[in-house]
Amino acid sequence: MFTKILIANRGEIACRVIATAKKMGIATVAVYSDADKEARHVKLADEAVRLGPAPSRESYLLAEKIIEACKQTGAQAVHPGYGFLSENEAFARRCEEEGIAFIGPKAHSIAAMGDKIASKKLALEAKVSTIPGYNDAIAGAEQAVEIAKGIGYPVMIKASAGGGGKGLRVAYNDKEAFEGFTACQNEARNSFGDDRIFIEKFVQEPRHIEIQVVGDSQGNVIYLNERECSIQRRHQKVIEEAPSPFISEATRKAMGEQAVQLAKAVKYQSAGTVEFVVGKDQDFYFLEMNTRLQVEHPVTECITGLDLVELMIRVAAGEPLPLKQQDVKRDGWALECRINAEDPFRSFLPSTGRLVRFQPPEETMFQAEPEKKYGVRVDTGVYEGGEIPMYYDSMIAKLIVHGTDRNDAIHKMRAALNGFVIRGISSNIPFQSALLAHPKFVSGDFNTGFIAENYAHGFVAEDVPHQDPLFLVALAAFMHRRYRARASGISGQLAGHEVKVGEAFVVVVLGAEGQHQQYPVAVTDFQDKSGSSAVQVGANSYKIESTATLGQIRVQGSCNGQGFTAQVERGAGKNPLALRIAHNGTQIEALVLSPLGARLHALMPYKAPPDLSKFLLSPMPGLLVHVAVQEGQKVQAGEKLAVIEAMKMENVLLATQDGVVGKLVAGKGESLSVDQVILEFV
Repeated sequence: MFTKILIANRGEIACRVIATAKKMGIATVAVYSDADKEARHVKLADEAVRLGPAPSRESYLLAEKIIEACKQTGAQAVHPGYGFLSENEAFARRCEEEGIAFIGPKAHSIAAMGDKIASKKLALEAKVSTIPGYNDAIAGAEQAVEIAKGIGYPVMIKASAGGGGKGLRVAYNDKEAFEGFTACQNEARNSFGDDRIFIEKFVQEPRHIEIQVVGDSQGNVIYLNERECSIQRRHQKVIEEAPSPFISEATRKAMGEQAVQLAKAVKYQSAGTVEFVVGKDQDFYFLEMNTRLQVEHPVTECITGLDLVELMIRVAAGEPLPLKQQDVKRDGWALECRINAEDPFRSFLPSTGRLVRFQPPEETMFQAEPEKKYGVRVDTGVYEGGEIPMYYDSMIAKLIVHGTDRNDAIHKMRAALNGFVIRGISSNIPFQSALLAHPKFVSGDFNTGFIAENYAHGFVAEDVPHQDPLFLVALAAFMHRRYRARASGISGQLAGHEVKVGEAFVVVVLGAEGQHQQYPVAVTDFQDKSGSSAVQVGANSYKIESTATLGQIRVQGSCNGQGFTAQVERGAGKNPLALRIAHNGTQIEALVLSPLGARLHALMPYKAPPDLSKFLLSPMPGLLVHVAVQEGQKVQAGEKLAVIEAMKMENVLLATQDGVVGKLVAGKGESLSVDQVILEFV
C-alpha cells in the first residue's frame, strides 16, 4: 500500500480523496494554483505544492509540473479526481513511465474509451447496444449537415474528446447543424486541444442512466448498480439519484452486464462509469464511458456502503476487489444536489466572489464512512470567508442524502436545502428546491428534457408554488414578535415610553412595482414559555415553536406539530427594515407593521427604478474577453456586442434593440462585476 499520494485536482474532489487517504493512514500532497493558495484542499493535505498562475492551462493541466511535484514530495501515486488530467491518456502513460502509480485505469483503457469514436466501435465489438450515427471524424460544417440529413433530425453533435457539457449541441435542422458543428469545434479546441467531432441520432424522451463499474488488475469487474442522472440543464447534471425510479430489474441486470462486458474488453482496472441513454420503452444505448470517478459517486456509496475512492486506491496498489457481484448491496435511496455558484434568477449566470456566509446543514454521514446510513452528507471544497474564483467550474458543494425510500430521500433533501445558508454569492438552491417539489419529479416521470420543458423561459420565483404560502407570513410575524419581546426587555428605557409587545400586526408582503399584499395577523402566546407563539392569519392558525436565536439565519422549529427549517434575515433585500423569509424554494420580503403603520405604508408613492436601457450591463462577474463594436457604430437587434467569460463558460451579449454605440466604458481584459456598465448607447 502507498504511504503518500498526490491529488492532482482542487475543490471538493481533492478534499474527498484526502478524507479517504486519512482513513487509510496515507499521507497526502495537494497541488494549487495562485487562485487556490488559501483553498480548503490545501489546508487539509499534509503538504502542498504550487503549480502556477490561476488559469488551469497554466497550473492544473501541466502534467510535467505534477510529475515533478510527485518526485519532489516522494508521492508514489497520483489521484487525478475528475476533470483536468483525469482522462488524459498521455498523463496516465507518463505516470506509468515514471514509476508513479496512476489511481485510475491504465493508459490503454483511457485511450480506448476517451475517444468517443473509437469507444463506439469497441462497444459494437463487445456486443453493447449503440446509437445509430456517423462514427468517423468529420471534415467540415458542410459535411456535418449532409451527415445529419442522412441520419435524420434531431441529431447530437459531439466533440470526440468532450465531457462536462462542453463541445455538445443538439441540432433540429440544417442551420443548427452547420452552426452547432462550428461552435462545438471551437469549444473542443479550447477546452481539450482536440477538435474532432462526430454526429449521432438524438434519442427522444431520453433518460441518462449510468452504471458504476469497478475492475482490478486480476481481471475481475463488477457493477455497483445504476445512477439516474436525467435531471440536467444544458447537458450538465443537476440532481442525481440511485437507484433509478424508472428501470426494471431486468433492464438493470442487462445494462450492468453490458457495462461489465465493455470494461472487460478494455481490461479496465479502477472505478469507471458506463453511460447509457435509455428510451421511453427501456431500450438502452451506450453513450460513452467515463474512465474516472464521477461527480455523483456518493449516491452509489450510500446505497452500496462502499468507499469508491478506497477501492480505487486498493486496486491501483495491485489488490484484488474485496467483493463479488453477488455481494453488491442496494440499500435505501440516495439523492445528490449539485450546489453551484450561479444565479438561477439571472439565467443561471456564474456568480463569483467571497462566501460571506457558508453554513451547510448538519452532517450525519461522512465522506470516507459509507457504512453510516440514512442521513445528510456535504462534500465541499470551500469554507466561510473563502473566495469562489472565476477560473474554474461553478460547483461549490454537493449535498447528498440517504433515505429509506425515494420519498424519504426527497423529504430529507428538501429539509437540508432549506437549512443550507450561502451568502455573498448566488447559488442554485432555490431552483433545486423547485425541482424537488415538482409533481413530475416526485412521481419519477421525467427525462433529460425535463428542465428545458418545464422551465423553458428560465426560472422565476413564481415557478415555486408554496404548499402553504400563509406559513411564510406567519413565520414573519412570529420572528418579529421575538424581536419586539427582546427590545421590550432592554433595561434603561424612558419611563412611559417603554417598548410594548403588541398582539395585532399587519404583515405587508412586498411585491414588484409597488404591488404589496397586506395580511392582518394576531400573535399570542400559546404556551407559557419563550419561543412559542400562536399566529392567526385570516382563518388559519399556526402554532410555532423555535429556539432560534435572533440574528441567526437558519431557523428550525415546529409548526402545528410538524418540524420545519427556514431562513430568516432582516434587511437582506431591497428594504432594510423588511424580513426575508425563505422556505422550500419560495422567498418573500415582508414588513411587519402596526395596523396604523400599515395604513400609512399603503399611502406611500411607488418609486420606479431608473431606465437602464441605454446601457449594456454585465449580467455576471467575469472577464471581458471581447468587445465586438466600436464607438459610433450602428447595431441591430441580435448583433453581438461583447463576450464575457467566467467559470469555463463564454457568455455572448447581444443587442436587444437597434441603436448606435455612444461610449465604450470597459475594455477587453477587464474584470467586471455584476451590473457593471460595459458600453453606452446614444
